[in-house]
Amino acid sequence: MINEKEIVTQLLGSADIQINGNRPWDLHVLDERFHKRVLADNSLGLGEAYMEGWWKSQKVDETIYRMLQVRLRQQVKQPIQVVGLWLMAKIANRQNKRRSKEVAEVHYNLNNDLYRHMLGSTMAYTCGYWKNTNSLDQAQINKYDLICRKLDLKPQDEVLELGCGWGGFAKYAAEQYGCHVVAVNISEEQVKYAREHCPDSVDVKLCDYRDVHAYNPTRKQFDKVVSIGMCEHVGVKNYKRWFQIVLEQMKEYSLFLLHTIGSDEYLEYCEPWLDKYIFPNGVLPSPKSLGTAVDGLFILEDWHDFGAYYDNTLMAWHENFEPYWQSSEEVRNAIVPYPAEQETFYRMWKYYLLSLAGAFRARYVSLWQLVLSKKGVRGVYSAVR
Repeated sequence: MINEKEIVTQLLGSADIQINGNRPWDLHVLDERFHKRVLADNSLGLGEAYMEGWWKSQKVDETIYRMLQVRLRQQVKQPIQVVGLWLMAKIANRQNKRRSKEVAEVHYNLNNDLYRHMLGSTMAYTCGYWKNTNSLDQAQINKYDLICRKLDLKPQDEVLELGCGWGGFAKYAAEQYGCHVVAVNISEEQVKYAREHCPDSVDVKLCDYRDVHAYNPTRKQFDKVVSIGMCEHVGVKNYKRWFQIVLEQMKEYSLFLLHTIGSDEYLEYCEPWLDKYIFPNGVLPSPKSLGTAVDGLFILEDWHDFGAYYDNTLMAWHENFEPYWQSSEEVRNAIVPYPAEQETFYRMWKYYLLSLAGAFRARYVSLWQLVLSKKGVRGVYSAVR
């Protein structure tokens, strides 16, 4: 007879995690069904068991970090959900125009006030550049400025941004570098916020990146193109067409900066818990998938990895989220109208931020900035850091 508790205890022990131990990263089991659930459903079961209050840890980020550092997930049988995601990725395009809207409806349209308090004044929802700073806002400004310098932005440059979020980069490029920006997004709430906060030199379009006629009706070519945090939603089946669309919008010898989370492993589907609760239909690009897609289209000028900084970013977001969530019943009701579901949402959001912090700490995932050129730059590209 299988003793699930013994198996789980042994697996966690290989990651130096004790059940009901006294160290901050030790895992405390609050419901004995936890053991069977985790063995049956792997990472999905681990996340759902946390949401349901079946286990806790003083430092969830450290617990997940230790699990991923020893690749604990690969030591257990993959659940049926992973097989289903793999099959779906093979037979269907999970990132077609209809399905691409799901992540906006589930995640990005959630509540602008929540994001404003969590993300800080820049409203940047991607990795900050923490070089020479301990401030979240400054790290995000550093990131925006790093991108502008890598693109060698000039006053009056025409810039196309695909996936503009709440408009933080477009606003910065317009105000600090004097650029004209066409910013594209499929999230109604993000577009509404961006239109309210960006200057007149930023034109925010509510449409899919494939709807070129909607954001570039005259088919003009841009001086620079940038995409920050959208590639994770494009999908392997669409990479080639996406890069072709980008190329068609660019002037000769111009630059495209791609900022994306990435995986060193070739993937066609998202981690099951994240796919179900946070980023439906998402998938992380790999060097192989990106390289295959840009082959014959672009010249790679620079590839910069600073994924370790995402740990800092996610922990700062969590530090902002906790007091905001606890601040008032009115806040919680605005985000989750049904009081009975508020604790589950809180634990879901906490697990999302802290588990990803642990994943980046373990270097299980990465953060890349690629600079690609159309026909190459004139002379030697000077890599900015």
